[in-house]
Amino acid sequence: MKLYNYWRSSSSWRVRIALSFKGLPYTYQPVHLLKGEQFDPLFQSVSPMGMVPLLEWEEEGKIQRLSQSLAIISYLESKFPDPPLFPGDPLDRGRAVQIAESINSGIQPFINRATLAFLKTHSSLEESEWTRHWLGLGMTSLEKMVQVCSGLYCVGDRISLADVCLIPQIYGAKRFGAWNPASFPTLARVEANCEKLGAFRAAHADAQPDAESKPARV
Repeated sequence: MKLYNYWRSSSSWRVRIALSFKGLPYTYQPVHLLKGEQFDPLFQSVSPMGMVPLLEWEEEGKIQRLSQSLAIISYLESKFPDPPLFPGDPLDRGRAVQIAESINSGIQPFINRATLAFLKTHSSLEESEWTRHWLGLGMTSLEKMVQVCSGLYCVGDRISLADVCLIPQIYGAKRFGAWNPASFPTLARVEANCEKLGAFRAAHADAQPDAESKPARV
């Protein structure tokens, strides 16, 4: 398998966690978003929307591709169910998806590169004011959600899709100055437990081959 991704893309990060957690080897193919490599015709020939992550693999002699992090993780869960990322209990499964989607559709789109670039050229609102507003709302809601069902991790004592999405989002909140562990004690506890696991350490943005020590925001 080959994963086209960018080191600090939270969506890419989710897939790296899933691959590492399931023990699946893959080739790391960086796509430098700051340099505009997502607009390269060669990349857009495999990813028409020019987005990362994109997972590529060969199956029965044919190249297959999937984009969108949750779609990729859903495929991996179906194809490689052990260890699972979706809880077996229906309510726990629903809670894991609820948390993941709250991040995927309720927080991340407001702070991604395309949104912030549009904001910069079409609004007088400061980027910091925008990001702290949406991250503040989102992280506060997540804290309340996770309080209801957490154990060691977001949903009980087993890693789930919720944790896979949460950890990259916390990194983003820290980067944009919207993280205070005292305000989000449950999320901070879950983060500390996840950081003990090899799969999460291996997938961390700063551990990737294209990571930059003092990058500009993207």
